[in-house]
Amino acid sequence: KIFMTNAFLWRTLALALVIQPSEKAPQNPYTETAYFASGCFWCVEAIFVSVEGVGDVVSGYAGGTEKNPKYNQVAGGRTSHAEAVMVPYNPKVVSYENLVKVFFGSHDPTTRNRQGPDRGAQYRSIAFYKSTSEKATIKAHIDALNTNKTFNSPIITQIVPFTIFYEAEAYHQDFEARNPNNPYVRAVSVPRLLKFKAKFPKLLKAS
Repeated sequence: KIFMTNAFLWRTLALALVIQPSEKAPQNPYTETAYFASGCFWCVEAIFVSVEGVGDVVSGYAGGTEKNPKYNQVAGGRTSHAEAVMVPYNPKVVSYENLVKVFFGSHDPTTRNRQGPDRGAQYRSIAFYKSTSEKATIKAHIDALNTNKTFNSPIITQIVPFTIFYEAEAYHQDFEARNPNNPYVRAVSVPRLLKFKAKFPKLLKAS
């Protein structure tokens, strides 16, 4: 019995050594999140994913009141939500200010309820803020754009406090990368991404 007890203790100790990691698990560097809406989330997701310091962007729905919206409802204009993205980012690598710059620099914030061929309130321009600091950053950037007369028409982007974000269906995630031959991706998403990359080369991830 003494031998069996010792054998059991040795096996328990050996198992514990196997289960316990030899090193600390790496921490997630993307400790902050930002939320934006600027047209089709396939396009917007691909743009933010290309930015250095940004993690896996999630496509979804925000800005409305209906609970658990579905794509056919939002895309069909039957909710008050907009197609939006959640942008996880590492604030040590990319600032919120630069993400706001990416947002305004990658779509037309002067077109009401429309981006390119997509029309309807579900494609409206929204910058969501989670703090007074983020709100001030958004407003300061709009002021700078107006001062520089970047756009010929007034900026109509909604500045909205963030409340809740609903993740879109799985087939929408990473859509552009997984469906390069999709007609919409080839005609709309890719040109929009390439235009953004040409405009902000210093913000891009190393290829």
